[in-house]
Amino acid sequence: MSSLVSIVSPVFNEADSIPLFLAAVRDAFRSMSVESAPAVNRPTSPVDYEIILVVDPSTDGTEEVIRAAAEADPRVRMVRMSRRFGQPACTIAGLAHARGDAAIVIDSDLQDPPALIPEMIRRWQAGAPLVLAQRASRSGEPWLKRVVSAGGYSFLSRFSDVPIPPDTGDFRLMDRRVVELVLSFPESNAFLRGIVALVGFDGEVVHFDRPPRPRGRTKYNRYLGSLRIGLNGVVGFSTALLNVSTLLGILAAGSAFVVGVGYAIATVLGAPFPVGNPSIVVLVLFMGGLNLIALGILGLYVGRIYDESKRRPRFIVRELVGFESDPSN
Repeated sequence: MSSLVSIVSPVFNEADSIPLFLAAVRDAFRSMSVESAPAVNRPTSPVDYEIILVVDPSTDGTEEVIRAAAEADPRVRMVRMSRRFGQPACTIAGLAHARGDAAIVIDSDLQDPPALIPEMIRRWQAGAPLVLAQRASRSGEPWLKRVVSAGGYSFLSRFSDVPIPPDTGDFRLMDRRVVELVLSFPESNAFLRGIVALVGFDGEVVHFDRPPRPRGRTKYNRYLGSLRIGLNGVVGFSTALLNVSTLLGILAAGSAFVVGVGYAIATVLGAPFPVGNPSIVVLVLFMGGLNLIALGILGLYVGRIYDESKRRPRFIVRELVGFESDPSN
C-alpha cells in the first residue's frame, strides 16, 4: 500500500524559483523509484506525493505560474491567502490542507534542498515520527546574519521552555499524528519549530549544507529577518526577557546606590562638585533607558497576550487551486 507525502511550501514573490523547485521535487521522488538508486535512498514502500504551495498575494505573477503548473500536473496545488499573512501562517495553512500520511515543510527558494527528501522519507518509514533537517553550513549568507542566527539559537537553547535544536529552521518531515497535534495549537503567532518541540516526539536529524539561492532575492531582511523570527520564538516560548529586565533593574539600582555612597564619601571629604554634574545626567539617562527597555520587553508579552485573546483566525484562504474539494481540516 502506497503512502502519500504532502510537500508544503510557503511562497511570496517566487515566480522565478517555482519552476526550478517543482522540477527538483519531482526529481527527488523520481529518484526513489529508480531501481539503480542506492538502497539507502529508496523508501521501503511506494510513495505518492502532493505539492501544496501556499501563496501570500504576490506582485510578480507567482499565482499565474503556480496555476499553470497545477493545470499541467494534478499533484500541484495552490492555497491562495486573502492578504499577506506571513510565512508562519502560510505554513500552518498548508499543513491544514495537507492530506498526506506525512508532511514535509520546505522553502521554495531551493535553499532547502529537495534532494534531501528521499532520506527524510526513508527515516520516517523506518519509524521516525519527526525528521529535522539541520544546516551544517550557510553559504551565501552575510556574516552578520550568521552571527544573529547563532546568537538567537544559543539564547533559545539556553532559556526556552522546550529544547529547540540549533540551525534546524522549518525544513522538516512530520508524521500525520505530529501534524494533527501541531494544528491543535491555537496560537496566532505560530513559531513552528517551537510548537513541534512542545509536541515532544523524538526526532532524527539529517544534515545538509545550505546553498545560496539559484534565482531571485530573499524576501527576508538580510540582517534583521532572523532576529525578528528569533524574537518571536523567545517571547512565545520563554520568559527569559522578563527575567533579564528584572536583572537590569537590580543592576541599575545597585549601581545608583554605589554611586550615591561614593558621592556621600566624597562630600564628607570635601570634594567640590560643579553645578550640573555630568554624572547626574548620565545616571538619569541610564535609568531612563533601562525603564524604557523594561517597558518594551513587558510590551512584547502584553502584546502577545492581546493577540491571543482576540482569537482571530490564523489565516483566511481566498482561493484553492488543484483541490478536488475543500479538505475537512
